[in-house]
Amino acid sequence: MRTRFFVIAFALTNSNLLFADDLPRAIDRQVEFARDIQPIFSKNCWSCHGSEKQEAGLRLDRSDLAMLGGDSGKAIVAGDSSQSRLIHYVSATDSEKVMPPEGPRLSPEEVSVLRKWIDRGAIWPDDPSANAVKKNHWAYQPLKSYLPPVVTRSVWGINPIDRFILSNLESRGIAPSPEANRYTLIRRLSLDLIGLLPSVPEVDAFVTDSRPNAYEALLDRLLDSPHFGERWGRHWLDMARYADSDGYEKDNPRPDAYRWRDWVIDAINADMPFDQFTIEQLAGDLLPNATSMQRLATAFHRQTLTNTEGGADQEQFRVEACFDRTETTGAVWLGLTVGCARCHSHKYDAISQREYYQLFAFYNNGDEQSLVVPKSEEEIKHYQQSKASHDAAIAEVTEELRSAQHGILPALSVWEEEIKKQISRSSENPIKREPMLAPRATSDGEVTFTKESVQTGIDTPIDVPKNIAKILTRPADDRNDAQRKELLDHFSGIHPSTKPLVEKLAALSKKEPAKPEQSVRVISQRTKEPRKTFVLRRGEFLEPVVEAHVLPSGLTTLPALNPRKTDEPGDRLDLARWLVSLENPITPRVTVNHIWRTLFGTGIVKTANDFGVRGDAPTHPELLDWLARDFIGLNASDGASGSQVRTAWSRKALIKQIVMSATYRQTSKRRRDLLEIDPQNQLLASQNRLRVEGEIVRDITLDAAGLLARKIGGPSVFPSIPPGIAELSYAGNFKWTVSSDMDRYRRGMYTFFKRTAPHPNLITFDCPDANLACVDRNKSNTPLQALVGLNNESFAESAQAFAKRVLFNENLDAKSRLETAFRICVARPPSERDLVELLALLDESRRWYADHPDQAKALVGNFIVPSISIQENAAWIATARVLINLDEFITRE
Repeated sequence: MRTRFFVIAFALTNSNLLFADDLPRAIDRQVEFARDIQPIFSKNCWSCHGSEKQEAGLRLDRSDLAMLGGDSGKAIVAGDSSQSRLIHYVSATDSEKVMPPEGPRLSPEEVSVLRKWIDRGAIWPDDPSANAVKKNHWAYQPLKSYLPPVVTRSVWGINPIDRFILSNLESRGIAPSPEANRYTLIRRLSLDLIGLLPSVPEVDAFVTDSRPNAYEALLDRLLDSPHFGERWGRHWLDMARYADSDGYEKDNPRPDAYRWRDWVIDAINADMPFDQFTIEQLAGDLLPNATSMQRLATAFHRQTLTNTEGGADQEQFRVEACFDRTETTGAVWLGLTVGCARCHSHKYDAISQREYYQLFAFYNNGDEQSLVVPKSEEEIKHYQQSKASHDAAIAEVTEELRSAQHGILPALSVWEEEIKKQISRSSENPIKREPMLAPRATSDGEVTFTKESVQTGIDTPIDVPKNIAKILTRPADDRNDAQRKELLDHFSGIHPSTKPLVEKLAALSKKEPAKPEQSVRVISQRTKEPRKTFVLRRGEFLEPVVEAHVLPSGLTTLPALNPRKTDEPGDRLDLARWLVSLENPITPRVTVNHIWRTLFGTGIVKTANDFGVRGDAPTHPELLDWLARDFIGLNASDGASGSQVRTAWSRKALIKQIVMSATYRQTSKRRRDLLEIDPQNQLLASQNRLRVEGEIVRDITLDAAGLLARKIGGPSVFPSIPPGIAELSYAGNFKWTVSSDMDRYRRGMYTFFKRTAPHPNLITFDCPDANLACVDRNKSNTPLQALVGLNNESFAESAQAFAKRVLFNENLDAKSRLETAFRICVARPPSERDLVELLALLDESRRWYADHPDQAKALVGNFIVPSISIQENAAWIATARVLINLDEFITRE
């Protein structure tokens, strides 16, 4: 071993190297340059050893130059990674030469991949140019068909996902973690799928369910829950940059924004296939015989900011909106930072500036318009019921009127003759004016006669509208049914016996329920004078490069985009269909990765927002492609399935496939044996422990308190807010009026989101700012979060209500109440230690509030429990406040 050390040391001309055996072992799987090596180089090496800079004479973006090495000699020895400087530098075996010199070090996994590539000959693409490397990037390559690998530990695993994971673990001699207990599983599933707590009876039913399919039955129930659409709709709203206001300085409210949010919830609950989900949102208005709901779906791209400031150049901000739509499409469906090419060709990815404006062209002729659409299904049902009741009342009075009209027909004939005489007399002697008989024209064109009539029973001035006078000039036999009815209805309105019925009918008509419709912002295709698209010099809307006229098209690194009409430029429908084409490999990879990230906290591709050359390579590339093919229905056609997915592009089927796996069901308990081998749990030898999102922190707190209003959909609401926040709005143009009744207790996703002054509780827990598409939320743990949970009004109110809920059952002793409260929060029964600490806290709180009755009264507020002293009530509120601030409470285990 000693001799071996000196051989390596001499070869690398450095006396501080460690033994080659101390290097991370080469990974035990196939390695491809585009998929595995290029992302490592682009992320960690090219900034110093690329086309613009070559530190120490080493360049790693061209195969011919990389193999030459640098000032110190060869960096890569093809076929022998242990003799390669590159491996020792990135492994930090040389204390004086560590690469990269700044920023995060390469992980042992990345070093293992590099070793495998070098040992296999350091094979590069045939074309050594950087542009060819970019185009051969793994994310652009066709989806490969993989059979789930054969594993040794066949007793572990439930579906093909587990075989991909276990194969990787077995190659490193790692065993997977055991399945989490049932208390953890039901809470995990509930939080992941619907974002709410399981009730204690639901937990008990699942824990004691001995059926073999108990877990699957629970999963199916949650997938069918209407709250599933809320939970997974919120993930989509992040990417769609949803908000309830315009943005910019004035940031005016958008009272119609919620209608598209409801569309998203309904579509996800109905498990609308993701390809259709994509097409309707990008181009629903262009579908044949598009429905109002399909056109409403295009509001996805009306979530852009709107500038209503005086003097703003509207063309500038129209172009800005098109920029946003282009870049959001790139981020959400392609996982690429296409915005980097707005001003110049992308520095790292194979996206030219011209290609950017080819994508931009699809949106350049999508104009912003408004559309009247039906409101929610609940409101439509209510309208239908109200309209039916109203129509029945109208019909009843109408029938009564028609019966009464038979009795006034003789009077109508006499009245008609009198009116005819007056008209005739007036026309024969237009100069003579008889005060009581002379006709006079009123301001609304009526002819008025004043005459008392004994036979008609009418002793008031007779007003004859022009339309009635015209009917009277016609012989009775020449009148049609409509004219006869019009004449009778007019007379009914002035005859004493029918006038009350006419007035009643008119009053009822005014109370007709309004149709549940509203105007919403959508996108519609411009048909007249379509705009031409040009490359904009450095992205400046006033500087089009006239000679660089572009037509709508896709990216050259991906399969060709072929418009439906060969003689016309492509439109948004062509773009949408290209994105979800079975030949396009990147959209299913990106979409599957989003769903995986949501269920594990980290994607198979860690950089969910960047599938480009600077992003991370997939940790399990074969699994990613297998899932992507399964998602779009290709596995079943090539025998690589063995899966439960049967419906192509089904979000629910994909989620079920993942959640059914043993990989998902593992305990999240950290393992000492993996702390050095896999500190970030990239190998998935256990589940990940996640802090729930800001909206869910609010939801489960209200849920535990018994306050949560579970109404789905509808306009945004205004829960309590700290003073001074709403006043931040432009010129005080926005008032935050706290919602009344149960609206103040609705789920966090329904809280009115004002871009310039979001609700601070949501921002504190890392909700996105909604100005840009967010494909992966930031995650932080700060003291401010703890302070909000303890002191904010909504959380304090929840603690009051939670204590009242627990105290309501007078037959329980303190220990039993604490057990119930604990289980409401975290599902599992408390340990003996948990109870000891909670009882001690309760006793300490009792003593404190016994000595401070004024503070007890202030803490209890209006949440008084009969037969419980104020001091005892306050002690329970203090204890409840601690329970809903437990780390375990706001964490998905």
